[in-house]
Amino acid sequence: MSIVESPVATGNVLVVDDNARARQSIVDVLEMLGHRGSACSGGHEALQRLDSDEFDAVVTDLQMPGMDGLELVQQIRRRDADIPIVMVTAHGSVSTAVEAMRFGAADYLEKPLNADRLEEVIHRVLESAASGDRATVSTPGETGQVAMIGESRAMRQVRQRIAQVAPTDETVLIIGESGVGKELVARTIHESSRRAGRALISLNCPVLSAHLMESELFGHTRGAFTSADSSRVGRFELAEQGTILLDEISEIDLALQAKLLRVLQERCYERVGSSETIEADVRVLATSNRDLPGEVTAGRFRRDLYYRLAVVPIELPPLRSRRDDIPLLVDYFLQQTASRLERPVNCLQPAALDLLVRHDWPGNVRELENIVTRACVLATDGQISTDDLGSWLHAESAEETCETHESPVGVKLDEMERRLISATLEHYDGHREKTAAALGISPRTLSNKLRSYGLAPRAKTFARAI
Repeated sequence: MSIVESPVATGNVLVVDDNARARQSIVDVLEMLGHRGSACSGGHEALQRLDSDEFDAVVTDLQMPGMDGLELVQQIRRRDADIPIVMVTAHGSVSTAVEAMRFGAADYLEKPLNADRLEEVIHRVLESAASGDRATVSTPGETGQVAMIGESRAMRQVRQRIAQVAPTDETVLIIGESGVGKELVARTIHESSRRAGRALISLNCPVLSAHLMESELFGHTRGAFTSADSSRVGRFELAEQGTILLDEISEIDLALQAKLLRVLQERCYERVGSSETIEADVRVLATSNRDLPGEVTAGRFRRDLYYRLAVVPIELPPLRSRRDDIPLLVDYFLQQTASRLERPVNCLQPAALDLLVRHDWPGNVRELENIVTRACVLATDGQISTDDLGSWLHAESAEETCETHESPVGVKLDEMERRLISATLEHYDGHREKTAAALGISPRTLSNKLRSYGLAPRAKTFARAI
């Protein structure tokens, strides 16, 4: 069993199981992998711990007396929309896995637990949470809860294209820079389709190796490889009669691209280690922030797969190219933040709004949302001025990027984020909850980012036998 080295993939994990030996075994493995493990014996105790302590993920058994695992997932989701939840089940059927993921679980594990599989799943869900990924699945019945804000010509064209393609079963490729809202478009397409009553299963392609990606997509049989102690249901099978979202599809290995092409062409696949062909009634949506034609030319992406994916392409414009939408987005985020903070809606002074409109927004809509949230938290009199925006935005740099349509030269986005987090944490004297609120992220996401940038101590690794 390998030890995960990435600091992003370590965290504080709450284990919920009514069996004392089982939950302690999971905690032991987690600590051996460098995580901090805490345990409780039931759902009600778990909710109390989540209200009082900060956790990065939850691992819960399915069958427990009183509150079972599915009910616990629902209760957690009402409190926290983002925390990754992993369901442990002895039954491992497709119906059980789909039901758990529909209620908001990020993944599932089968009993008896395999240490390598536990390591793999926890590592992935923590990395996905740290990268800002949202829920893995769109629960049936959530239609209408998403918002496509903007009245610019570009956004009207996007909404028109969504309306045209959503009722069909055609594959859609959603293209755009990071932070423009590609996942939002995918959710809107799914929730406006005939498959809205089924699951939307997503997979974040960059966080998986080629070997793990194939198993995640298509599943595997027991004994298919060294750590395959039991059969595994893949994402395509979980998404049966629903929709699968392949996020940042350009990161898929070339060999696996050929197998994905076959699914799109023939609507069938085999689990790893099996010769049994499984038919796939699944709609495929894919996103990419890369220039895929350029990747094809460079030999990193299959031309035939690109054409299969781009049956109906939807290109989302960067925020800097639709500045007229910024006031509408600002107003929406002001309303949302006021509701979340249970405060009156802040008023943005004209000069401050002008500053926001002129900024180049390398992080696009996600960056704008964070800035507006931060300004609302920091404002003391209900008015947001240019002073409240402070060092986050500068008129000079905004004018420069407006003219060049490029991000600041020599400063990478992750370095800008690191500086921003460090300065905000210093402003609040190290208070993580206030810092997270100012940045518009959850405390758990903040903790993961602090570990990622070396701004917080890592969890201690224990050399403990399993």
